[in-house]
Amino acid sequence: MSSLKNFSDLKSLAQQLKQQQEARQRAEAEKLQREKKARAEANIFRSSVGAVEPLKTAAKHQAAPDKPQPLPFQHLADEQAALQESLSDEFDAESLLETDGNLSYTRPGIGSDVVKKLRKGHWVIQAQLDLHGLRRDQARDSLGEFLRRCVRNGTRCVRIIHGKGLGSVNKEPVLKHKVRNWLIQKDEVLAFSQATAADGGSGALIVLLKA
Repeated sequence: MSSLKNFSDLKSLAQQLKQQQEARQRAEAEKLQREKKARAEANIFRSSVGAVEPLKTAAKHQAAPDKPQPLPFQHLADEQAALQESLSDEFDAESLLETDGNLSYTRPGIGSDVVKKLRKGHWVIQAQLDLHGLRRDQARDSLGEFLRRCVRNGTRCVRIIHGKGLGSVNKEPVLKHKVRNWLIQKDEVLAFSQATAADGGSGALIVLLKA
């Protein structure tokens, strides 16, 4: 009886071993099948795509810095030349000045009452230019630029301070006479008169400009 039982156990063990062997074989076969399928799919993809090369990396673009705006040197030089030509130091204005103590001036066609109104402060002084301490050329250029700016801004009545010449050689008011000569040459100047004592007296002019 014992022998039969041992034989039965051996038979059962053999059967189990066989089943395990078959299971391993099936697993191995399935693994091989999956690898074969994967290789086939990879071949299909490579055949479809063709030869592949790595992308070339372009050199980084360096943007050029913005260039500064060119300075209009020629334009500025032309304006400066035109300004110097328009205000001549050789111009003699004495014959055009009124022979009064204020040496006032009115452009032809402007009524004499304009000067009277200037002296009485009829127009409010809207801007002023102080030429104290400037050389002749500097004063002339500053005056021309000041008048252009006033005309652009619609400024009508201005004060030009030229000084009394107390600090100049021989105490002569050089700028005082030059400023009058320059103003008469400017078309935008309608009239001017010596300032009142409160506005600078003989060291300044009150000037009326075109509208």
